[in-house]
Amino acid sequence: MKTVWLVDDDASIRFVLEKALTRAGFNTESFANAQDVLSALKFSQPTVLVSDVRMPGMDGMALLELIAEQNPGLPVIIMTAHSDLDSAVNAFQKGAFEYLAKPFDLNEAVALVESACRANSTKKTKRKQAPPKSAHIIGEAPAMQEVFRAIGKLSASSMSVLINGESGTGKELVASALHNHSPRKENQFIALNMAAIPKELVESELFGHEKGAFTGADSVRKGRFEQANGGTLFLDEIGDMPLDVQTRLLRVLADGEFYRVGGHQSIKVDVRIIAATHQNLEDLVKQGKFRDDLFHRLNVVRLRLPALRERTEDIESLSQHFLHKSAKELQVESKVLSPKATEQLRLFNWPGNVRQLENTCRWLTVMAPGELVSEQDLPPEILDASPTQEEGDWLDAFQQWLNQELKQGKENIWPDIQAQLETRLIKTALANCSGHKQDAAIKIGWGRNTLTRKLKERNIS
Repeated sequence: MKTVWLVDDDASIRFVLEKALTRAGFNTESFANAQDVLSALKFSQPTVLVSDVRMPGMDGMALLELIAEQNPGLPVIIMTAHSDLDSAVNAFQKGAFEYLAKPFDLNEAVALVESACRANSTKKTKRKQAPPKSAHIIGEAPAMQEVFRAIGKLSASSMSVLINGESGTGKELVASALHNHSPRKENQFIALNMAAIPKELVESELFGHEKGAFTGADSVRKGRFEQANGGTLFLDEIGDMPLDVQTRLLRVLADGEFYRVGGHQSIKVDVRIIAATHQNLEDLVKQGKFRDDLFHRLNVVRLRLPALRERTEDIESLSQHFLHKSAKELQVESKVLSPKATEQLRLFNWPGNVRQLENTCRWLTVMAPGELVSEQDLPPEILDASPTQEEGDWLDAFQQWLNQELKQGKENIWPDIQAQLETRLIKTALANCSGHKQDAAIKIGWGRNTLTRKLKERNIS
């Protein structure tokens, strides 16, 4: 049984917490001052320690510092009636597991102790996880395997590639991987986001300018095409490129040469173009916003990056990677997701895709109280997520299940799928028709006799 030590000079607080924790299944031991706790720690150690801050003699913060030095694996929950921002920050900086302000809800206090126990257990049993390999693109999902396969097939090529995918799916990472696995890998990879550049500066960014070409052009400037000569130029959000610049880009792709803004001497370059967009370029062509000939010039090979909600089986490995990365950047211990937290992450729709997941992992690295991230530690918008009823969602889930079944070598799976589908279909239709078979048969699209036969086959009463 897990043991909790309580340190508070207020006997009534110790009594109330003892009762609540005992009811929750914990062994408890109480101390009126910090010195007695330090003496007891020489002989044994609790699972969790809960300490007040302001006590006679050594205060709770000093006790916390000593425990952090001498018993670094022991989770300490600090409680105080004098709660303020500085106290909270100070407690966490000194290594507190969590901060509990008085007066507190007993259920909240018990929940914090339970969370601290789980964290302590994780530290004792967890094998040190090796950081993920340096590969930046992670993906076991079938859709990502297709992307990897395409990168491999294009490794000996300098063909133009058009990458389609929602914002945050990792289009620049894929473009970089295409470059790094190509014959051009020893030369420059230059990335330029069309949506981030004012329209009047796009030409100068791409093609450079001569001195005096316009107000403020005080010197000659090489553009991105010259910088990328011999290498790869990645044009992100190509759908936002102005039409007049599209015309110039088309000429460069056709002839391999261009003029700087204000220049009179042509410049020859050898550049591979990889373009990306979250928009439907075919629709933009129909609307007259994107040149048809440029579209076909860019669309030699097209790669589609799946949204994160389409590759939920990758969320666990992506999260582990981002948690390790964030911990390394912040120089702290890496967090670990509990199974329930991982499952909740899979339920979320992730409108910001992989970028949003990375930001969430950064947030958890700072804000989650323990080494083990529980479901309750997740941001509210993710915690509130539930399975949606959109057609694509259940079909995606079915696709994932189907992939797992086939990967496990299962054969002749249709009879089992059919039986499960028909059973669910019949039961749902009957429930919606108050048990009337004729009405249920009409809803399904069967005759009454067919429904009767299926009821017997599926043993549905």
